[in-house]
Amino acid sequence: MKIALDKTPTDSLKTSVLIQLQFEGERHASIAQDLIDSGEIAGKSLEFTILHKAEDSPARRVLIAGAGKRSEFDGAALRKTVAAAVRFVKSKSIRDAALALDRSLASTANVSAAVEGAILGNFELDSHKSDKSGSKSLDRFTVAVDVAGAEEAAEQGRILAEAQNFARMLGNEPPNILTPNVLAQHAREVGAKFGLDCEILDRDRLIQLGFGALLGVAMGSAEPPVLIVLRYAPPSPSGEINLGLIGKAVTFDSGGISIKPAEGMEQMKYDMMGGATVLGAMQAIAQLKPAIAVTAVIASVENMLGGRAQRPSDIVKTLSGKTVEVLNTDAEGRMILADALTYAGRLGCTHLIDAATLTGAVVVALGHTYTGVFSNDDSLRERWMQAAEAEGERMWHMPMHDEFKERLKGSFADLQNIGGRYGGASIAANFLKEFVNQTPWVHLDIAGTAWLEEAKPWMAKGPTGTPVRSFARLALDWK
Repeated sequence: MKIALDKTPTDSLKTSVLIQLQFEGERHASIAQDLIDSGEIAGKSLEFTILHKAEDSPARRVLIAGAGKRSEFDGAALRKTVAAAVRFVKSKSIRDAALALDRSLASTANVSAAVEGAILGNFELDSHKSDKSGSKSLDRFTVAVDVAGAEEAAEQGRILAEAQNFARMLGNEPPNILTPNVLAQHAREVGAKFGLDCEILDRDRLIQLGFGALLGVAMGSAEPPVLIVLRYAPPSPSGEINLGLIGKAVTFDSGGISIKPAEGMEQMKYDMMGGATVLGAMQAIAQLKPAIAVTAVIASVENMLGGRAQRPSDIVKTLSGKTVEVLNTDAEGRMILADALTYAGRLGCTHLIDAATLTGAVVVALGHTYTGVFSNDDSLRERWMQAAEAEGERMWHMPMHDEFKERLKGSFADLQNIGGRYGGASIAANFLKEFVNQTPWVHLDIAGTAWLEEAKPWMAKGPTGTPVRSFARLALDWK
């Protein structure tokens, strides 16, 4: 989709459909004033009314897009409204649209949010359908606005949204196509295209280095594991910061010997979304060029059953030297992250943030609305929460307490990989904490937010790409 900017007054703008925002309870000059006065158009959030051959407008159609209460309207609301409007108009086989941003909304932040919304809303996960005759897409989206810096803001919005859609594309790939080594090939391509240093550690190298926890998870699969390392070096570094982004990428999770129920197992192709979002974020970071160094470490395996599969009661030696008794092979994400976090520390990362579809427990606690945030460092956590708020990705701070750690004490090894039924998300986070030492660290449990089970007005069913934009924002805003 082509993104354009236009300073032409909206009452003179020619387009197939002009999107105009209408706030709840507001009465002002509008081509739909009679409908607003009658109450037919109330301005409620995501309420859409399309007018054909509207008077006093050169646009063929005008879409009145409900924006809710102005006092509650921000960049996140604009992004969602634009995405939903794009999905609405393209369903009508409309191929180009323009958004009118009046003076009250004319800002670079809103330009970026509008572009992000348009690109995210236009994206469909239909690459494996042989018949695409029913697929509809917008070819051109114009933001009608007059504000200094609009071009740079639109470009930033494009970069962020395309990176998020890249992560969504990866998450939608079936596990017979997206294996750990294919994910590694995507990483190589990102590195080559955007100027990132890329290193792939194969099974032999992982054995040589002592990645016992990661290798234990991979034992049951015919697909060999990989560890992906991508490095961004800023042109003019600011300080000694090296931000480490760590991703869990289990390309399919059967649960191993502790096998999952058949119902819903098909969704376990998205157990690699932590790694996908880190890879998407690195694509954006390479183009946006923040002032700090960023290193990505993505641990990728397939968790399968087989004659060589890891068994409950196996004891493995992690890269850190600590031993872990595996009581449940379906608690595999924390195992591969343990080694990845240790390795990121050895690479010189000064701050660590990991993303993982780690526990069902976080979904019970927070539903599909919030990502669970765990941290050993208040300052880094606050930086993260500010970045996520700026990008409209909902996060909720969850507890880290030594009582959870007590549940992980092993009888036959240093640790066990599960600690009982209750407080599972916090127990898992405390397990990971054992492998970061004193390095400032944030853990994101995205199990509830990485996947949409049903399509929303603003986004197609499937992987969401959360939190690609927040990762990039964190790096950009680091001072």
